[in-house]
Amino acid sequence: MARLKKRSILLAGHATSVALEPAFWAALEDVAKDRGLSLAALVTEIDLARGDQGLASACRLAVLSHLLARPRP
Repeated sequence: MARLKKRSILLAGHATSVALEPAFWAALEDVAKDRGLSLAALVTEIDLARGDQGLASACRLAVLSHLLARPRP
């Protein structure tokens, strides 16, 4: 199992840290690039939409949602 990688993110002017597997960080970076956003802007969008769900879980689900929304060959 991949070890978690913790990154600091600035959300609404407050620093927080998020721990995700390296594959999820890479996928989030790809999603941000596809959408023309910075990683911080994407995580901010995820944070604003997550409700009472944990931020790490919301990030993982955002990656999954992005992948499922892609057209299939």
